[in-house]
Amino acid sequence: MSAVTGNVRMILRVEGLAIFAAATFMYHRLGFAWPSFFWFFLLPDLSFAGYLLGPRIAAIAYNLAHSYVGAVVLTLFGVTFPSSPALIAGLIWLAHIGFDRALGFGLKYARGFGHTHLGRVGRQA
Repeated sequence: MSAVTGNVRMILRVEGLAIFAAATFMYHRLGFAWPSFFWFFLLPDLSFAGYLLGPRIAAIAYNLAHSYVGAVVLTLFGVTFPSSPALIAGLIWLAHIGFDRALGFGLKYARGFGHTHLGRVGRQA
């Protein structure tokens, strides 16, 4: 299992902060309701329920919910085929992932919650 370290880790965390800031700014500029943002911001963390089925299933569920790919596709769908619900969901999802990455929570390895592509998190760190 490998994880990024040093300056590369810091760059990835700053990128996460930039995504969080950009998505949150666009959400604000488009005039979407803030209660929706706060209610749905933590929705991707429901993927933690995968730990009830073991670390391998949990890593798959968490990584699907915390990969930029789905959030970007949903956001682009909302822009391309004007759909406020898709755009709202995509921007909130992007903000959530960026926020997590800025805090150092990376994509999970099947070895357990604390093993991420951005290094160890939790008590093991």
